[in-house]
Amino acid sequence: MSWAEIGSEAELRELLGEVLPRAATKERQRLHERDREWLAASPFCLIATSDDEGNCDVSPKGDPAGFVHVIDDTTIAIPDRPGNRRADGFFNILKNPHVGLIFLIPRRNETLRINGRARLVREAPFFDELIVKGHRPHLALVVEIEQIFFHCAKSFLRSSLWKPDAWAADTLPTHARLVKEVQPVEESLEQLESYYGEAYAKRLYG
Repeated sequence: MSWAEIGSEAELRELLGEVLPRAATKERQRLHERDREWLAASPFCLIATSDDEGNCDVSPKGDPAGFVHVIDDTTIAIPDRPGNRRADGFFNILKNPHVGLIFLIPRRNETLRINGRARLVREAPFFDELIVKGHRPHLALVVEIEQIFFHCAKSFLRSSLWKPDAWAADTLPTHARLVKEVQPVEESLEQLESYYGEAYAKRLYG
């Protein structure tokens, strides 16, 4: 098969057509009250980063709804929680502060997108407001907002993301089996099943 690759901005614009008027005017640089309400209702976001060579990473962050701390109209903070300690996105930010975030609310087909510049903060007075189940974060991602807007519902509608009858979670092996099959680990499958079992949820903040 021969590929027909896009090679210029002009070619891409000719293929896609002109930007729709509502899409062209939806960008803001400061939080609107509706943005604050969305952040207060969102329990989950995705954070996109890249290093100074353009190598990319997307990391999920989740906590009880409202976990994002609004510092002011142009600044938000996202607490870090115990994880696997790879910190790929954080190491990227040390090299390139530009980040892209998408905030989701379950059963809502729209999303809130924020682009800006990030920095890693290890201590600040607002950390006391980020405590969940006794866990005070040792690190927070502070984002200075450069661009913010609501994104339309089409991708969620096409994917039927929130429709349980479209879910296919049981078609794949358990996470423990996936880990055992795709990466070198010393633990047995039984040990991995135990690790990722019921006790896993009890270690989220410890």
